[in-house]
This record gives sequence, structure tokens and C-alpha cells, in this order.
Amino acid sequence: MPAIDKPDSQLTAVKWRFPSVHPEGRKYVLIAAAIALFVYFVISHFFGWLLIGVAIWVAAFFRDPIRVTPQNPKLIVAPADGLVTMITRVAAPPELAGPDGLDGQFTRVSIFMSVFDVHINRSPIAGRITKIAYVPGKFLNADLDKASEDNERQHFLVEGKDGLMIGFTQIAGLVARRILAFVAQGDSVVAGERVGLIRFGSRVDVYLPDGTGTRVLLGQRTIAGETVLGEIGVDPALSGASQ
Repeated sequence: MPAIDKPDSQLTAVKWRFPSVHPEGRKYVLIAAAIALFVYFVISHFFGWLLIGVAIWVAAFFRDPIRVTPQNPKLIVAPADGLVTMITRVAAPPELAGPDGLDGQFTRVSIFMSVFDVHINRSPIAGRITKIAYVPGKFLNADLDKASEDNERQHFLVEGKDGLMIGFTQIAGLVARRILAFVAQGDSVVAGERVGLIRFGSRVDVYLPDGTGTRVLLGQRTIAGETVLGEIGVDPALSGASQ
């Protein structure tokens, strides 16, 4: 009997495992754990246990789970875990606009990351990083609309093989005090590749090009590198209900 080809997903079972801690966060986990142990053995068992809980939370904050990204050049995937808090039509940010950047109107999808979400950010498409622009600013509540213009932020512009450019922005929040990029201008990335991190609690905006509607709704939660935000050139009519 001839062999029957099976999809890869049917050849190997997938098992859950604890996510690793990103190298950027390991020093903070060690510091938190050392303080907790010192307090536990020297000062107070009660407060020591509380600080051990804090150390566990720090480790969870910097968790870096493996994600499975759909490989389709037409798909734009979410760059962040979190809650879709805003979907609106806007012009391109000044830092990403211009002859070699974005032009026209875009659908901006804002994803709010609480302190309990994974904070590793990923590229929404495959391509080349043509621009990274850091802008110092305030630390307002990242859930506010004006945070896109007033807060500390870092813009990325990715150009796909077909020449289409997708912009997205890391925005600091009330308690976020550092925005990191793992890539540099000129680097090539694949869809879903890790590109940065924000400490602690923040937001990511994604700019979908004209004619590309969202596949997510307000109030939905996204998973970085997995949730499809939109398909290039497709504007689906979606409706939803909270339940």
C-alpha cells in the first residue's frame, strides 16, 4: 500500500510546556528572588513569602512563549498580546510618513498590554526593517488615544518583498519605563519574529494599509505572532457581541 502523506500537525503531538524567561528579564528575576530570600530568612517569613510572589510575577512578566505564525505573505499578524481597545482611521505618524515611508490614511489597531500579558513584541509581516524611530515623551495611561502622540514611543517600518510597508509602534504606559528593540534598521525579519519588548505595561499600534480591514473586533484579545489582524487588500465586514 502506498504511503499516505499527512500534514505536519498530524505527525507530531504538541505538548504544553512552561515558557522560558527572556534573557532581558533574567537579571530582574534574580534580583527579586535574592531580595525575597533575604527578607524571608533575615527579617520576616510573612513578608518573605509576599516577595517570593513578586519574584514569580516578575518571571511571568518576562515569559517568552513559543508562537506558531501562519506563513502567508498576505496576512498581517498581531505584534502584541493584549486587548484590542481602539480601531480607528488615522493618518500615518509623522515619524513614519514621507517619500520613503507611509502615505495616506490607515486603520490603526491599538492593542493594550496589561502587566499580566506577555510583553515580547513581534513583527506583523516578513520583510526588511527600513526604519526605527525612537521618540521620547510622557508616561500617560497607554489606553488613552493621545498616548499615540504624547507618550514615549518607538516606531517600526517593515517593507515586505512586494514593496508594501507596514508600520507599528511600541508605546510606553503609566509604569513602562523602557522600550527595547531586538532588531536594527536594515535587518530582515520573518512574520512573528521577536523585535522588541516594553517594561512594564504598555500598548502597540499597528497601521493597516488602505483597503485592508481588520479581522479583529473591539474587546477581543490578541496573541502576538498568531492572531491575524487583517489580510492585505481584504476588508471583511465583521460584527460581534460581548458574552
